[in-house]
Amino acid sequence: MNYIWDLLIKAERSGLTKGEIYFAAAKVYSPYMELSHEAINTSVVEQNVEINPYYRFYAIFRDLFDINNHEDMDLKNALFDIVVHFLADIDRIQGMNKREYYIRFALRDIENGMFGSDVREKIDVFDSEEKEVIASNVLRLYETGESVYLLKDTMRKIFKHSVIYANCEEKDELLIYIGQKANKTAQAKLECIKEIFLPVRFHTEVYWKEHFGIIDVKETMRIDSIALY
Repeated sequence: MNYIWDLLIKAERSGLTKGEIYFAAAKVYSPYMELSHEAINTSVVEQNVEINPYYRFYAIFRDLFDINNHEDMDLKNALFDIVVHFLADIDRIQGMNKREYYIRFALRDIENGMFGSDVREKIDVFDSEEKEVIASNVLRLYETGESVYLLKDTMRKIFKHSVIYANCEEKDELLIYIGQKANKTAQAKLECIKEIFLPVRFHTEVYWKEHFGIIDVKETMRIDSIALY
Protein backbone atom coordinates (compact mmCIF):
# COMPACT_ATOMS: atom_id res chain seq x y z
CA MET A 1 0.00 0.00 0.00
CA ASN A 2 2.12 2.87 -1.30
CA TYR A 3 -0.24 5.11 -3.29
CA ILE A 4 -3.07 7.42 -2.23
CA TRP A 5 -5.58 5.70 -4.50
CA ASP A 6 -4.66 2.31 -3.00
CA LEU A 7 -5.21 3.65 0.51
CA LEU A 8 -8.64 5.10 -0.33
CA ILE A 9 -9.80 1.83 -1.88
CA LYS A 10 -8.70 -0.11 1.23
CA ALA A 11 -10.35 2.53 3.44
CA GLU A 12 -13.70 2.13 1.66
CA ARG A 13 -13.47 -1.65 1.93
CA SER A 14 -12.88 -1.33 5.67
CA GLY A 15 -15.98 0.86 6.07
CA LEU A 16 -14.42 4.32 6.04
CA THR A 17 -15.53 7.10 3.72
CA LYS A 18 -13.20 9.41 1.84
CA GLY A 19 -14.23 12.26 4.13
CA GLU A 20 -12.90 10.36 7.14
CA ILE A 21 -9.37 10.28 5.69
CA TYR A 22 -7.16 13.32 6.30
CA PHE A 23 -3.98 13.81 4.30
CA ALA A 24 -1.04 15.80 5.63
CA ALA A 25 2.42 16.52 4.26
CA ALA A 26 4.99 14.38 6.06
CA LYS A 27 7.87 16.14 7.78
CA VAL A 28 10.01 13.01 7.60
CA TYR A 29 9.56 10.69 4.65
CA SER A 30 11.27 8.31 2.26
CA PRO A 31 12.02 9.74 -1.19
CA TYR A 32 11.06 6.35 -2.67
CA MET A 33 7.54 6.05 -1.23
CA GLU A 34 4.38 8.14 -1.47
CA LEU A 35 2.77 7.11 1.82
CA SER A 36 4.81 7.67 4.98
CA HIS A 37 3.81 4.90 7.38
CA GLU A 38 5.65 4.36 10.64
CA ALA A 39 5.55 0.63 9.87
CA ILE A 40 6.59 0.26 6.25
CA ASN A 41 4.67 -3.00 5.66
CA THR A 42 1.48 -2.06 7.49
CA SER A 43 -1.88 -3.01 6.02
CA VAL A 44 -3.89 -1.04 8.60
CA VAL A 45 -5.75 1.98 7.24
CA GLU A 46 -5.28 5.03 9.44
CA GLN A 47 -7.49 8.10 9.22
CA ASN A 48 -4.62 10.60 9.53
CA VAL A 49 -2.24 9.86 6.68
CA GLU A 50 1.10 11.51 6.05
CA ILE A 51 2.40 11.46 2.49
CA ASN A 52 5.47 12.52 0.55
CA PRO A 53 3.91 15.14 -1.77
CA TYR A 54 7.04 15.30 -3.95
CA TYR A 55 7.05 11.61 -4.91
CA ARG A 56 4.66 12.17 -7.85
CA PHE A 57 3.37 15.72 -7.43
CA TYR A 58 6.47 17.86 -7.10
CA ALA A 59 5.28 20.35 -9.73
CA ILE A 60 2.06 20.94 -7.74
CA PHE A 61 3.43 21.17 -4.20
CA ARG A 62 7.00 22.42 -4.64
CA ASP A 63 6.19 25.98 -3.47
CA LEU A 64 3.40 25.20 -0.97
CA PHE A 65 5.54 23.96 1.93
CA ASP A 66 8.70 26.03 1.67
CA ILE A 67 10.78 25.20 4.74
CA ASN A 68 11.29 28.91 5.45
CA ASN A 69 7.61 29.87 5.20
CA HIS A 70 5.41 29.16 8.25
CA GLU A 71 2.55 31.54 7.51
CA ASP A 72 -1.08 30.44 7.13
CA MET A 73 -0.27 26.81 7.99
CA ASP A 74 -3.89 25.92 8.81
CA LEU A 75 -4.99 27.13 5.38
CA LYS A 76 -2.11 25.32 3.67
CA ASN A 77 -2.89 22.06 5.47
CA ALA A 78 -6.59 22.27 4.60
CA LEU A 79 -5.77 23.05 0.96
CA PHE A 80 -3.28 20.19 0.86
CA ASP A 81 -5.88 17.70 2.11
CA ILE A 82 -8.43 18.86 -0.49
CA VAL A 83 -5.96 18.73 -3.38
CA VAL A 84 -4.64 15.26 -2.44
CA HIS A 85 -8.20 13.92 -2.29
CA PHE A 86 -8.79 15.40 -5.73
CA LEU A 87 -5.60 13.82 -7.07
CA ALA A 88 -6.58 10.43 -5.59
CA ASP A 89 -9.94 10.62 -7.38
CA ILE A 90 -8.14 11.35 -10.66
CA ASP A 91 -5.86 8.37 -10.01
CA ARG A 92 -8.81 6.06 -9.59
CA ILE A 93 -10.62 7.35 -12.68
CA GLN A 94 -7.51 6.95 -14.83
CA GLY A 95 -7.25 3.33 -13.73
CA MET A 96 -10.80 2.50 -14.84
CA ASN A 97 -11.73 0.93 -18.15
CA LYS A 98 -14.99 1.47 -20.03
CA ARG A 99 -16.72 -1.48 -18.40
CA GLU A 100 -15.95 -0.17 -14.91
CA TYR A 101 -17.63 3.11 -15.88
CA TYR A 102 -20.69 1.18 -17.03
CA ILE A 103 -20.77 -0.73 -13.74
CA ARG A 104 -20.81 2.56 -11.84
CA PHE A 105 -23.57 3.88 -14.09
CA ALA A 106 -25.61 0.74 -13.31
CA LEU A 107 -25.04 1.20 -9.57
CA ARG A 108 -26.09 4.86 -9.85
CA ASP A 109 -29.32 3.77 -11.56
CA ILE A 110 -30.01 1.32 -8.72
CA GLU A 111 -29.34 3.96 -6.06
CA ASN A 112 -31.55 6.46 -7.92
CA GLY A 113 -34.52 4.11 -7.83
CA MET A 114 -34.53 2.87 -11.43
CA PHE A 115 -35.20 -0.67 -10.11
CA GLY A 116 -37.90 0.44 -7.70
CA SER A 117 -38.08 1.95 -4.25
CA ASP A 118 -37.59 -1.40 -2.45
CA VAL A 119 -34.28 -2.02 -4.19
CA ARG A 120 -33.18 1.57 -3.61
CA GLU A 121 -33.82 1.23 0.14
CA LYS A 122 -32.17 -2.19 0.47
CA ILE A 123 -29.04 -1.58 -1.65
CA ASP A 124 -27.37 0.23 1.26
CA VAL A 125 -27.22 -2.99 3.33
CA PHE A 126 -24.48 -4.23 0.97
CA ASP A 127 -20.86 -3.18 1.36
CA SER A 128 -18.95 -1.58 -1.53
CA GLU A 129 -17.62 -4.88 -2.94
CA GLU A 130 -21.07 -6.47 -2.83
CA LYS A 131 -22.59 -3.44 -4.56
CA GLU A 132 -20.02 -3.82 -7.34
CA VAL A 133 -20.94 -7.50 -7.72
CA ILE A 134 -24.61 -6.59 -8.10
CA ALA A 135 -23.98 -3.70 -10.50
CA SER A 136 -21.64 -5.86 -12.60
CA ASN A 137 -24.26 -8.59 -12.90
CA VAL A 138 -26.96 -6.03 -13.72
CA LEU A 139 -24.77 -4.96 -16.63
CA ARG A 140 -24.39 -8.62 -17.67
CA LEU A 141 -28.16 -8.98 -17.40
CA TYR A 142 -28.58 -6.16 -19.94
CA GLU A 143 -26.10 -7.90 -22.24
CA THR A 144 -27.21 -11.54 -21.97
CA GLY A 145 -30.67 -11.70 -20.40
CA GLU A 146 -29.56 -14.77 -18.38
CA SER A 147 -31.42 -13.79 -15.23
CA VAL A 148 -31.49 -17.19 -13.49
CA TYR A 149 -27.77 -17.78 -14.04
CA LEU A 150 -26.96 -14.28 -12.78
CA LEU A 151 -29.23 -14.81 -9.76
CA LYS A 152 -27.18 -17.92 -8.91
CA ASP A 153 -23.89 -16.12 -9.53
CA THR A 154 -24.87 -13.15 -7.37
CA MET A 155 -26.10 -15.36 -4.53
CA ARG A 156 -22.90 -17.41 -4.59
CA LYS A 157 -20.76 -14.27 -4.32
CA ILE A 158 -22.85 -12.59 -1.60
CA PHE A 159 -23.72 -15.74 0.40
CA LYS A 160 -20.61 -17.91 0.15
CA HIS A 161 -22.32 -21.15 1.20
CA SER A 162 -25.52 -20.75 -0.80
CA VAL A 163 -26.81 -23.29 -3.32
CA ILE A 164 -29.74 -22.86 -5.71
CA TYR A 165 -31.67 -25.82 -7.10
CA ALA A 166 -34.02 -25.51 -10.08
CA ASN A 167 -37.21 -27.59 -10.13
CA CYS A 168 -38.67 -27.02 -13.59
CA GLU A 169 -40.24 -30.41 -14.32
CA GLU A 170 -43.70 -29.55 -13.01
CA LYS A 171 -43.37 -25.83 -12.24
CA ASP A 172 -40.88 -22.98 -12.41
CA GLU A 173 -39.45 -23.18 -8.90
CA LEU A 174 -36.10 -22.36 -7.34
CA LEU A 175 -35.04 -23.84 -4.01
CA ILE A 176 -32.57 -21.45 -2.36
CA TYR A 177 -30.31 -22.73 0.41
CA ILE A 178 -28.50 -19.83 2.13
CA GLY A 179 -26.19 -21.73 4.48
CA GLN A 180 -26.40 -19.34 7.44
CA LYS A 181 -28.83 -18.19 10.10
CA ALA A 182 -31.45 -15.67 9.07
CA ASN A 183 -31.08 -12.10 10.29
CA LYS A 184 -32.48 -8.75 9.26
CA THR A 185 -29.51 -7.75 7.09
CA ALA A 186 -29.26 -11.11 5.31
CA GLN A 187 -33.01 -11.12 4.63
CA ALA A 188 -32.81 -7.62 3.15
CA LYS A 189 -29.92 -8.69 0.91
CA LEU A 190 -31.82 -11.75 -0.29
CA GLU A 191 -34.97 -9.77 -1.06
CA CYS A 192 -32.95 -7.16 -2.96
CA ILE A 193 -31.19 -9.79 -5.09
CA LYS A 194 -34.47 -11.54 -5.84
CA GLU A 195 -36.14 -8.26 -6.78
CA ILE A 196 -33.41 -7.51 -9.34
CA PHE A 197 -32.65 -10.93 -10.85
CA LEU A 198 -35.57 -13.30 -10.17
CA PRO A 199 -37.81 -13.81 -13.25
CA VAL A 200 -41.47 -13.08 -12.53
CA ARG A 201 -42.65 -16.58 -13.43
CA PHE A 202 -40.46 -18.30 -10.81
CA HIS A 203 -41.60 -19.31 -7.34
CA THR A 204 -38.97 -19.66 -4.61
CA GLU A 205 -38.55 -21.64 -1.42
CA VAL A 206 -35.84 -20.36 0.92
CA TYR A 207 -33.89 -22.50 3.39
CA TRP A 208 -31.52 -20.72 5.76
CA LYS A 209 -29.41 -22.80 8.15
CA GLU A 210 -30.99 -26.22 7.62
CA HIS A 211 -30.82 -27.95 4.24
CA PHE A 212 -33.69 -30.04 2.93
CA GLY A 213 -32.92 -33.75 2.70
CA ILE A 214 -31.50 -35.25 -0.48
CA ILE A 215 -31.29 -39.04 -0.65
CA ASP A 216 -27.70 -40.36 -0.84
CA VAL A 217 -26.22 -36.95 0.04
CA LYS A 218 -24.99 -37.45 3.60
CA GLU A 219 -24.42 -33.75 4.30
CA THR A 220 -28.15 -33.10 3.90
CA MET A 221 -29.40 -36.14 5.83
CA ARG A 222 -28.35 -35.25 9.36
CA ILE A 223 -30.76 -36.10 12.18
CA ASP A 224 -32.49 -33.01 13.61
CA SER A 225 -30.90 -30.87 10.87
CA ILE A 226 -33.20 -31.54 7.92
CA ALA A 227 -35.64 -28.95 6.60
CA LEU A 228 -38.89 -30.16 5.03
CA TYR A 229 -39.64 -29.52 1.37
